[in-house]
Amino acid sequence: MKPVEELRYLVLAVQREGNRILAAQLRPLGLTPSQAEVLRVLHDHQPLTLSALGHLLVCETTASPSRLVDRLVSQGLVQRATDPDDRRYVTLTLTPEGRGLERQVADAEDHLYGLLERLVAGERLDETVQLLRKVADEFPAGQALAHRRESSPPRPA
Repeated sequence: MKPVEELRYLVLAVQREGNRILAAQLRPLGLTPSQAEVLRVLHDHQPLTLSALGHLLVCETTASPSRLVDRLVSQGLVQRATDPDDRRYVTLTLTPEGRGLERQVADAEDHLYGLLERLVAGERLDETVQLLRKVADEFPAGQALAHRRESSPPRPA
């Protein structure tokens, strides 16, 4: 197996297991990992237009995650409102129910991050993160994450 092939499959394996663990944590909340990502991004960046939200999501590679948002609106977690500065735009914000559920999503993510921190305890992650950023930044999902990194205040550890 070529080293780059193994890298590909290692990233895939870690991503799938992380998603499986997160999905299990989110199931009692009635959310998928993609829906949870929308709630977290809105929490950090609201109000957002649908297009702006699409540029910040890793789970969606299209600029318009309308079906995903439609589901969250129908669940009463996200609210659409006409932008007061430009009526041609609709902005998205979390409802009070969405804010409450977002906090539970953050707790579920923290569970996963705690597990990952235990698995990599004592390891130097800087070089690994830099390598993965170099590769990911060449693709839309990696670029979405880069936009989030650039526009988000640091989260407490």
